[in-house]
Amino acid sequence: MKSFLGFFLEARTSRISDQAIRLGLTGDGHGNWFDKEGKMVAKTEKGKLVKLTGREASAQEEQPAQQKQQTQEPNQESQFGTFADGTPRRMSPPTRADGSPKEDLGPLTVTFGRFNPPTIGHQKLLDAARKSAGKGDLKIYPSRSQDPKKNPYDPDEKSEVMRAMFPDHAGSIVNDPNARTIFDVLKQAHQDGYSSVKIVVGGDRVKEFEKLSGDYNGKLYDFSGVETVSAGDRDPDAEGVEGMSASKMRKAAAENDFETYRTGIPDIIDDKTAKLMMKTMRQRMKVSEGYNLWEIAPKFDWKNLRENFVNGNIFKVDQLVENLNTGMIGKIVRRGTNYLICVTEDNIMFKSWIRDLKEKKINYPGPSGVPATQRGIGTDSLRDYTFRMTGVKNAHNFINKYKKKKKLAS
Repeated sequence: MKSFLGFFLEARTSRISDQAIRLGLTGDGHGNWFDKEGKMVAKTEKGKLVKLTGREASAQEEQPAQQKQQTQEPNQESQFGTFADGTPRRMSPPTRADGSPKEDLGPLTVTFGRFNPPTIGHQKLLDAARKSAGKGDLKIYPSRSQDPKKNPYDPDEKSEVMRAMFPDHAGSIVNDPNARTIFDVLKQAHQDGYSSVKIVVGGDRVKEFEKLSGDYNGKLYDFSGVETVSAGDRDPDAEGVEGMSASKMRKAAAENDFETYRTGIPDIIDDKTAKLMMKTMRQRMKVSEGYNLWEIAPKFDWKNLRENFVNGNIFKVDQLVENLNTGMIGKIVRRGTNYLICVTEDNIMFKSWIRDLKEKKINYPGPSGVPATQRGIGTDSLRDYTFRMTGVKNAHNFINKYKKKKKLAS
């Protein structure tokens, strides 16, 4: 229903149009009015039809001509063309192998999350994503994070469990080893030919995803629009779907509390399967070796998490960490009161609460400490660099050994 202001503005506009029609004028929809010869003779100003003098009319005609000439000149925003809705592209559109442009696939809706483990609470998220997608494509990306404490299921297990728990969404679940971060997902969507993206996340993560995805549109990927949609807030004290979380499930599994664990599993899964799922989780979490609640479910032991952080036992400057919401990995450059400022290897800066992070271990010992300019073939520097990057501590000199044997034989 229109507001009183809406009706008022519509009535005022109608009076101006009627006056112009009586004078035999035609409008361009922008407040400019032209006579039968195409000359601009009047303008709409402050809600009134104002006739132009001869000099004013000439000046107004010159201005559109100059604007038209300017718009025809190539510029940074329009040189790559436009999207179907007219939005200027800021990057080259994706192309096929033969160089021809890819088909515009239209809008895509995605959700990216840990789902470790999946719970009935995630049903609400997936349903919201499906509703937001409408008739467009929906892709659900479980993150690739895995560790015994906060991410016990590996990506394959997690995807299988999700398809069993949420059969209505099984066809939309994407188990892609290359989709490690939300940026990987968005870059792939751009390459596939989608023109716009909606990211559906929990209400507590909207700002984080909104800033990251929006800041790099036109730099890492290019869409006519990137929108972050809230699937709703969660009440941790509520019963049933509203209060269920993966943290609560990990805590129940660690404590061998099947009754609580079962409440987080949908009825489509029978008790026998649910018990097997919890047993698998306990094995992956290595609970038989002992555990700290602040490590596996920090929201239930915030005091000890913060105490370890303040005392410098965890999350030290220059250490690598992974954001469990976005999948981004970066080096800590600053410690806040209960958050960290980190930078990825691509110089993308992100801020994360300590509850959403895990310390990241890498397969090689770390930076080599040997600049690229000092890695000449046959040098000790190259040897040190190779040892550092491969983890090798020493090597046999096969060349000298061969020479020694040859000398003895002669």
